[in-house]
Amino acid sequence: MIATSIESRRSAPLKGVGHVRRVDSGGDRGRVVDTAPRRRPAPTAPPRPGVPPASRFPRLLAGVDEPTGPVDLPHHLELWGPLDFHRARAGLVDELDASGLAGHGGAWFPVAAKWRSVGAGSRRRPVVVANGTEGEPASAKDGFLLEWAPHLVIDGASAAAAALGAGRVILCVPPRLVAGVSREVVARDGLRMDPVGIEVVPAVEAFVAGQESAVVNALEGRAPVPSFVRIKPVRESGVGGRPTLVQNVETLAHVGLVARFGAGWFRGLGTARDPGTTMLTLHDGRGVPQVFEMPLGVAMRQVLGLSSAATADYQAALVGGYGGGWVSMATLLDLELSEGAARRVGAGLGPGVVALLPRDACPVAEVARVVRYMEGQSAGQCGPCVLGLAALAHALESLAFDARPPRGLLDRVGQLCDLVEGRGACRHPDGVARFARSALGVFGDDMAGHAQSGPCDRVGSRPVLPLPVPAVMPPPGHNGHRDRPGRALREVARR
Repeated sequence: MIATSIESRRSAPLKGVGHVRRVDSGGDRGRVVDTAPRRRPAPTAPPRPGVPPASRFPRLLAGVDEPTGPVDLPHHLELWGPLDFHRARAGLVDELDASGLAGHGGAWFPVAAKWRSVGAGSRRRPVVVANGTEGEPASAKDGFLLEWAPHLVIDGASAAAAALGAGRVILCVPPRLVAGVSREVVARDGLRMDPVGIEVVPAVEAFVAGQESAVVNALEGRAPVPSFVRIKPVRESGVGGRPTLVQNVETLAHVGLVARFGAGWFRGLGTARDPGTTMLTLHDGRGVPQVFEMPLGVAMRQVLGLSSAATADYQAALVGGYGGGWVSMATLLDLELSEGAARRVGAGLGPGVVALLPRDACPVAEVARVVRYMEGQSAGQCGPCVLGLAALAHALESLAFDARPPRGLLDRVGQLCDLVEGRGACRHPDGVARFARSALGVFGDDMAGHAQSGPCDRVGSRPVLPLPVPAVMPPPGHNGHRDRPGRALREVARR
């Protein structure tokens, strides 16, 4: 069986480097299933830890592997000690600049540059928003971090407030985590730890709702969709019309450590170009994602514990989630864990998603299924999303499931990618086009086989790539010209 083959050819992650945790898939993505959580008793004396070695690893997930449950406030202070917000107020932005920290939400933009642009020239106190929306269905790392190590995130948000002189901090977290994160905020309030009050609000669970302007729109009571790319950025006018920093929660967790130990300490792991660590979500075709932390710059074959023989078990890998790109297994094994390296092969590290496609899955059906979901998740604000993505999804469904696909369909898919890319009101269609175009290159033989002979014998296999709801796909032999499935699929995606 394939599962046995995969198990035998997967080697363990690098000793002392890998930190792998299995989590439930689906709506409860952040629950560790191989521990028996128990609350750690509060320390009897105020903790005063020293500066840990720069090579200490894991960082963000330190303490999570112990069978004591989530890292609550006493445990957090025992691990890291209190954060000096006066020091953060004085020089944190410069320290972040020296650290080389980039945003881990998907864009990988330099954090210090982003912070310096917040409210430049404005006299109004800014707002800090910790973005834990995680609308990418294949990602589980942000929810995992908020559930199991929330205080590093809150530290980073409060440090940002101190550094920027913000008067308000808002934590946007998945609805299932609101109660738990709120309890930890109350515990901090009892110790008067944070420079300003912290609000916890439920995030909107939709793909485009995680974009920073969409987050602000949701907080303002508007539709949770991205604003047009040419509209004034939220860094100038966001929540309540104030300059607003919207920062991914993993990024803020790193900020919480840079604020404590400095840029030199942060650079003790990773490389000169890509310092620090990152969190990843791995899907290996066995139904349960894995969340783990790794130093940047490590070879992917070591990150994932894959040998060269893994190419016999997997067809290809999706790097960067549904706005990323497909790469061959040979390319993946030689790839360095960094955004720059991923971009050079036509993908992107994005929110830190790696999905391996087993040999028994139909790649054409998987791609069609995801593109239809992404079409249903569009903001509906422009032609490339409303018309272009719908046409692209329909063409891919016809290619995947029609017994006799129309001639020229493969060329049609490529043309549609060209038509939607770079023309949208936001970046959503660009990501979908990258996803589909990379599939044309990596799965060219499969695509050509479907175009010439109709669906392959794997088309009815169990879906591999995760989506929020069970996908409704047409059966083999479906003729897309007589019975388009798009409307039904869009309704399923929007529920």
